[in-house]
Amino acid sequence: MADLVDENREALVIDEKVVAHIRMHGVEAYPNECCGALIGSGQVVFEGFALPNKTDEGPRRRFLVTADDYRAAEKHATDIGKELIGFYHSHPDHPARPSQYDLDHAWPSFAYVIVAVEQGESKEMTSWRLREDRSMFDREPITVDSSIDLY
Repeated sequence: MADLVDENREALVIDEKVVAHIRMHGVEAYPNECCGALIGSGQVVFEGFALPNKTDEGPRRRFLVTADDYRAAEKHATDIGKELIGFYHSHPDHPARPSQYDLDHAWPSFAYVIVAVEQGESKEMTSWRLREDRSMFDREPITVDSSIDLY
């Protein structure tokens, strides 16, 4: 998986409060992975919607968004006039790069934000898009914006 940001891709624009929410969620869940939905429109993320990590494989190295949680995130987005545009999760004591597990469970068209949490401290945050042929992720740029009109 490429680590270089694809500068030809349009940046994922994330409200600074959402960035803070994702980072805090990762720190609070540490040493386990956190997960949540990205709510927004187009390439703009207005909200990070926390979801429970219900994996049976152990939340230290895995996360799972159940069908019910997916529907809840989608309903929440619709209720506030936005869309489900992706997901976020943390990588405790690992780089903010997708794992093989992430590749195996991702869907094309969604943004996948990963925050590295090292020894309980939030570090690098990246965003990824799965290629249509599901062969790999491409890293997309992130722009943090404090002037997004959330609603």
